[in-house]
Order: sequence, then structure tokens, then C-alpha cells
Amino acid sequence: MEFPLIFGLQKVGLPLILTSSKLKNLCFLIDTGSTHNVLFDFVYNHFKDEFKLLEGARRTMGIEGHYKETPIIEATFNFEGIDYTSTFSVLDASEAIQQVQEETGIQIHGVLGVQFLIENKWIINFNKLEIHN
Repeated sequence: MEFPLIFGLQKVGLPLILTSSKLKNLCFLIDTGSTHNVLFDFVYNHFKDEFKLLEGARRTMGIEGHYKETPIIEATFNFEGIDYTSTFSVLDASEAIQQVQEETGIQIHGVLGVQFLIENKWIINFNKLEIHN
């Protein structure tokens, strides 16, 4: 798979992907500075039946820089015809996400971090602004 990031970067200045299948049209930010994947709580609450709640919690630093205990879920989504399953911390980041939405017009539903990139062997070519796997 080769997926260009240029569209999201040109439109809103962010590397974004959109999912399909059951979790259709979820918009994830690809963040190489995030150690874990994050699903925002408003998405989790809306699609609860589509996720598997795992035991335990994770101490996660929120967008504003404060640590929070977050539930951990397993989620599967489809991107470019391939199903991907990974674990996500469920995080309330309403204020930060609202600000991004106001500035860009795009609602972000979660973050795919380094964990996801490594698990799925996604390589970001920063010269070509593409994802390869």
C-alpha cells in the first residue's frame, strides 16, 4: 500500500486518514510523537458496541500535557481495503479537538501513534509524504 498524505496536509496542514467499513469516516491523525493510539471519548461513547473494552487502564498524557488514567479498548477499522486492529486509550480531549475543528473545519476522532505504525509496519516517507507498508 502507498497512501499519499499530501491531501490532508494541503487542506488542513495535518497528516490524516479516513476509515471505512463499520467504523466509517473516522478521521485519525497520524502522530509520530505519540507513543500510544488514542480514541477520543465522544467517539467511544457513540460506537461503544463496536469496541472491546480491555481490563486495566493506562496512564496517558493528554494533549494538554497532564497524565490521566484511561480505559483501554481494542478497535478494528478498515483503511484502504485492509482491516487493522490495535489497542487505544480512550481519552477526553474535547477542548483541544474543538480548537482543531474550529481552526481547520475537520473533526478528528483519534490518533494513530508509533504503536500503530510499528504493529502494522507502516513507514512514513517524509520526502514523498506517503505511507508505505
